[in-house]
Amino acid sequence: MLKSLQTSLRSTLKQQCLNKSVYRMSSTVACQAQRSQPEEPALFHEVGSARYLTLNRPRVLNAMNIDMVESFFPMLQAWEKSEAAKMIFLKGNGRALCSGGDVKAFLELLKRKDPKIHYILDLDYKMFHYIATMKTPYIALMDGITMGAGAGLSVNSAFRIATENTVFAMPETTIGLFPDVGASFFLSRLDGRIGTYLGMTGHTIKSHDVLQSGIATHFVPSAHLPALQSRLISLDTSDHDTINDTINEFSSEHVTRQDSKDQHFTLRGDIRQTIDKCFQYNTAEEIVDALKRDGSDFAKAARDTILKRPPTSVKVTLQHIRLGINMGIMDCFKMEYALWQKFAVRHDFSEGVISQLVTKQPPQWQPASLSDVNDDDMRHTFFDTPAPHDIELLNDDTYFTSPYRRYALPSETDILNTLTENPTWQQQDLTRHYMELSHGKFGIAEKVADIWERNKLATNAPKAASATATATATAT
Repeated sequence: MLKSLQTSLRSTLKQQCLNKSVYRMSSTVACQAQRSQPEEPALFHEVGSARYLTLNRPRVLNAMNIDMVESFFPMLQAWEKSEAAKMIFLKGNGRALCSGGDVKAFLELLKRKDPKIHYILDLDYKMFHYIATMKTPYIALMDGITMGAGAGLSVNSAFRIATENTVFAMPETTIGLFPDVGASFFLSRLDGRIGTYLGMTGHTIKSHDVLQSGIATHFVPSAHLPALQSRLISLDTSDHDTINDTINEFSSEHVTRQDSKDQHFTLRGDIRQTIDKCFQYNTAEEIVDALKRDGSDFAKAARDTILKRPPTSVKVTLQHIRLGINMGIMDCFKMEYALWQKFAVRHDFSEGVISQLVTKQPPQWQPASLSDVNDDDMRHTFFDTPAPHDIELLNDDTYFTSPYRRYALPSETDILNTLTENPTWQQQDLTRHYMELSHGKFGIAEKVADIWERNKLATNAPKAASATATATATAT
């Protein structure tokens, strides 16, 4: 069945290559590139009722290009419609799940004013929204570098499994863009102001921070992934709760420091307080000034990083994260689709890609400073003025809170609300409560301890806890 489906899909794509429509990516040039490529950009296989999608461009860290999307997107749609496919695993060959989109190739198309760029952008965003709204359990194994487009392939899915090898970032501001692929939705919903910090700076985080922030739903040591997959396949089920309970068994507090390469949660304590204090503002200038007033080494590094980024990208990133918190997933994708059309033709995008990937020289942003970007003009240009093209997604499914949110660690708001409802509880009571709910899930104790210490709850002052919970709920 799988072999015949793959044959059919290859036949369809071959026919597309012969079609002269400018809105089809598979032009003659693309077809020639496919014929000369010695390996398929994506691989598929099935084990029982499980389906595997493996990204297969390891020499470029599985950077996503149009050949890859055209290869796997029809397969995902077929699996979603098939009753025989009960769960889908996403993997990457090599040391990355997916390091991002192939922006260098995209820039070359822009330079040639190739109209197929509209087809690429359209197909990518249809695919990202489709993944975010799939009903078949989708399990992303983030066992390596997961950045940019890699986040779009994983973070909006039901199950995102980090390992000690996970390295995550949304680094788009470094190349004159903005965090896309649904980032306006998922970054805006991280605890406190972590999402704003990650989006504006492009800071890279590793496994524990990926788990604790809510980007990943589980942590499982890389060596245990084969056993986890075998167990899940043996279940022969498409029930999300059953799958979650099974992953939790592999993501227990029995995970050792050696299993996690002795990594630890870094966005905690004083650093987290600085993030929430300084990134609470709604203008980039206020955030930069707050970081300067803070004066800590962390704040200085964050400020220096922001000031090196293209000012337009920094301001648009902040604005789209602020807007995203009040938008559903579908509208977030549509907003980003419109933003992409406006950014792709700007100087900063070509300057960023060339300086980062070609010349390795410091970029020359235009405008060059935050003060040169008028906030009203920025909002008018990027958010109030319609883009040249609209997108018609494959379905109208949307949500304001992920239907699978409960599979990640509890949010800070969840924990503070629980404490408010149980004002006599101590830290160990709170930890025990969530450990029982999650069958001893790795990361629970560390998260509760940080929240307890940071909000000064050791004295058990219910009024203060209630006020903090209200403030956190407002911030997120």
